Amino acid sequence: MRTAYSVETVRAAERELMARLPEGTLMQRAAAGLAAVCVRLLPRVYGSRVVLLVGPGDNGGDTLYAGAKLARRGAGVTAVAMDPERVHAGGLAALRPRLGAAVPERADLVLDGLVGIGGRGALRSAAAALVERIPAGAVVVAVDLPSGVDADTGEVAGAAVTADVTVTFGAYKPGLLIDPGASRAGALHLVDIGLGEVLPAPEVEALQHAGVAGLLPEPTASSDKYRRGVLGVVAGSARYPGAAVLAVAGALRGGAGAVRYVGPPAVADAVLARYPETLIGTGRVQAWVVGPGLGDEGGPEVREALAQPVPVLVDADGLRGLDPGELRARAAPTLLTPHAGEAAALLGVARETVEAGRLEAVRGLAERYGAVTLLKGSTTLIAPTGPGPVRVNPTGTPWLATAGSGDVLSGLAGSLLAAGLPAVDAGSVAAYLHGLAARLTGGPLLAHQVAEALPRAWREVGRR
Repeated sequence: MRTAYSVETVRAAERELMARLPEGTLMQRAAAGLAAVCVRLLPRVYGSRVVLLVGPGDNGGDTLYAGAKLARRGAGVTAVAMDPERVHAGGLAALRPRLGAAVPERADLVLDGLVGIGGRGALRSAAAALVERIPAGAVVVAVDLPSGVDADTGEVAGAAVTADVTVTFGAYKPGLLIDPGASRAGALHLVDIGLGEVLPAPEVEALQHAGVAGLLPEPTASSDKYRRGVLGVVAGSARYPGAAVLAVAGALRGGAGAVRYVGPPAVADAVLARYPETLIGTGRVQAWVVGPGLGDEGGPEVREALAQPVPVLVDADGLRGLDPGELRARAAPTLLTPHAGEAAALLGVARETVEAGRLEAVRGLAERYGAVTLLKGSTTLIAPTGPGPVRVNPTGTPWLATAGSGDVLSGLAGSLLAAGLPAVDAGSVAAYLHGLAARLTGGPLLAHQVAEALPRAWREVGRR
């Protein structure tokens, strides 16, 4: 599992560790790790052209020390400072050559050391000007995180570096895992500088295969369909019958022991025509999915499901008009699965506000509604209702931006709720398998293909 920590937490851990070590130890560890990654990225170090974009803080010092190590191996290193009067003195002395006046037109590798994890808001004009001059074709390596990306949130307020690789020190930062910052980070490399022994619980975490495998519900010799979980699905309408079909598909392919569909007879016929395994009508369930494709008339069905003492996933049209007080009063878990537009409506803000600050938005929804919240998007986030890290899904793909994929996700997550997984785990595992299934399918893809690939994704995870 990848774990990420806020700037404040990382800074506190650094201070605690530096108090035990000789001065400059952490910077030297960081620079050595950074230089080692750069060596692997270059076809050969001797004779290569390396450009250092240097800011005034410790981030610039890390960059200069790493550049010095590359220069000692024969690289031609040029350092260009954002502010020549404010450069890390020790790093500059180690590099020896004077600062360059301008960014060269050609380079094999560029180290972005302009702004460290303490940067907030838009880049200053001097930094933005250097970013614009990064030579085309160079491999861009961000030092700790791409300049212009907020380390705590992933927000990008203006010009920012788009890196091929980000070498981060001591711990991942949330902004490296959450869009829009994650899209700027490229491949991530973590350099161990010793913070692990002093870091507390993380603020953000991203599951990987091993963690997901440990959460997958597997049938045993004594299992029957009720022990495996029966999911009730309230979805679809005359206008959107496909939503019901796709939600049922996600549930059946997601391991539910049985799926019970409740909805208009014509939609039920469409569901049965595709999936004759489906049960029709009310009856015993261990969880509900309500909302996909209900249209404007789904309010009573949503309230009826929420009144029952079982976990409920609310998606799409079911999210309209939710009462935070009613949700907070529920004894059973609730899982909300909005996209950015639906999240904006639930919070009473503009969609752009949600998209720019996804971490704040998902935490706000979970707190306001007292419900675990899965915020869909380029990086899907899952927030608990109380203390604990927000989970980031690492398997998404842009090909999932297609009609009906959210309905499949709802059915899949609902089946995991019915199997007994806590809401945070159900949402996290569902998002992971959903994204992996899309990757295995490739694109362009249709939503039903994602559902069909879920068993393959399940097996892929289970082999690790």
